[in-house]
Amino acid sequence: MNKELKEKIAEFKSYRIDKPPLEIIEHYKKELQAIQDTLEIVSGRWKMQIISLLCNGEFRYSELEKGLPKITPRMLSKELRDLEQNELVIRKVYDTIPVKVTYKLADYGYTLVPLIIELTNWGMEHRKYIMKRKS
Repeated sequence: MNKELKEKIAEFKSYRIDKPPLEIIEHYKKELQAIQDTLEIVSGRWKMQIISLLCNGEFRYSELEKGLPKITPRMLSKELRDLEQNELVIRKVYDTIPVKVTYKLADYGYTLVPLIIELTNWGMEHRKYIMKRKS
């Protein structure tokens, strides 16, 4: 763990020193609500993966399906619709025969990039940690 992260963790923990539990809960209510709001939008097995792919360009539905081989078509449609409703993804329909539909990350969707980077870093470190403990 790097020095900067250790300092952030220490700062985060500093409020709770010698405080009763209910006071701690009251102090962090807004933060807890913000976490809940975030999780409601990006939770699930596929949303962050879809967003991660869309960070790299515009994709057709079939390309996203191939990029996420274990996702069902129904689930991909649902997740894309949810992301579009939350203005994180833009769906573009082309007036062609057959109809061409593409998906790309909205500018607002790019605000999730720091979260994606941190989730990726944590996941890689966690995998190393677990593998080291098993050997």
